[in-house]
Amino acid sequence: MERNMMKKYRAVIALLLCAVLILAFPASGEASSLSSITSDSIKDKQNQISKAEQEKKDLQNMLTDVKKIVKNLESQKNDLKKYVEQLDKNLEEIQNKIAELENMIIDKEKQIEETEAELAEAQRKEENQYEAMKIRLQMMYESGDSYYLDLIFSGGGFVDMLNQLEYAEQLAQYDRDKLNEYMMNRELIEYCKLQLEAEKEVLDEAKASVEQEKASIETLISEKEQTIREYETNINTQQQALKEYEEEIAAQEQLIKDLEAAVAAEKKKLMEQNMAVMKYDGGMFKFPMASYTRISSPFGMRMHPTLHVNKMHNGVDFAAPTGTAIYAAYDGKVVAASYSSSMGNYVMIDHGSGLYTIYMHASKLHVSTGDVVVKGETIAEVGATGNVTGPHLHFSVRLNGEYVNPMDYLSS
Repeated sequence: MERNMMKKYRAVIALLLCAVLILAFPASGEASSLSSITSDSIKDKQNQISKAEQEKKDLQNMLTDVKKIVKNLESQKNDLKKYVEQLDKNLEEIQNKIAELENMIIDKEKQIEETEAELAEAQRKEENQYEAMKIRLQMMYESGDSYYLDLIFSGGGFVDMLNQLEYAEQLAQYDRDKLNEYMMNRELIEYCKLQLEAEKEVLDEAKASVEQEKASIETLISEKEQTIREYETNINTQQQALKEYEEEIAAQEQLIKDLEAAVAAEKKKLMEQNMAVMKYDGGMFKFPMASYTRISSPFGMRMHPTLHVNKMHNGVDFAAPTGTAIYAAYDGKVVAASYSSSMGNYVMIDHGSGLYTIYMHASKLHVSTGDVVVKGETIAEVGATGNVTGPHLHFSVRLNGEYVNPMDYLSS
């Protein structure tokens, strides 16, 4: 009789323990659902993946429609000045897009690096969790089916047994928490992998977009070159083109003289106030570009390439790809960083003692009027803005209101 009661009692306890174990080890689908609801880290990963997908769509939408630009420019070809100004604006917009994309590439590479570190940490944690769980399960397996029963009935009386039962439930709860933590970490790993894949796709898309935008620039520069050549070589417009060229040079000369006059007035005012005025110390100039030194057109009289008349070339042209860094040839103060239809984007620097350098046709300016620059500082990037037929730097030097040969000032 007493033996039967003990068997029934043990059976009830065993059923209770089975219920505890079922709670301790929920189905994998249940654990995954729970973790995706409660884990902020996983929610953040889902948001990052969605953000990356949106970035891919935005990249497609921001690409330049070159065909549309060329079509819109057709109506302005009869007025070369307006055509050049509008095309240069388009080039500037594309350059800004490229700069934006290049910044995005830097940010995305940093994000990928951070995600890879996060993934590696999650995988390291998973390995530790897995090893700990293996040890725990091995211990339970070696203890056999009686593990929890032995734990409960190891006490001396009924009260001890209830205390042991409570301890067993706490132990089972601990096992359940560890399992949930493991499964949550597994889910985080999967989302890290998905995020990494999405970020790499955005990075590849951004790099491809940069190349496409650079190709767009080359297309527009080629279109510009062809249009200028057609305009200037057309017999019917030859005289008009020559007249416009002379007017442009005269306007350019007047603009530079006005800038020099303004600087001279400012220096006179400083001298009247007994303040120091910058003076050129006679040093040799730094070559104004990074590594491209081919002279495509020297200083002096030359046969104009499209007008086919002898004209004074007031500077030296250095052929170089778009985007090549342009350096300040010497210490000085920027008296102009602006745009004109003939010079395009240009920078003019006062070096003191009536000496100035001018850098024309830039794709992008890195300085503003009033900036003080030092020899070798990047002030702009080579481009094809203004009335030109290809990317290059037109480098001029003026001394006391007259153009002089820049090669006399260059150290190499």
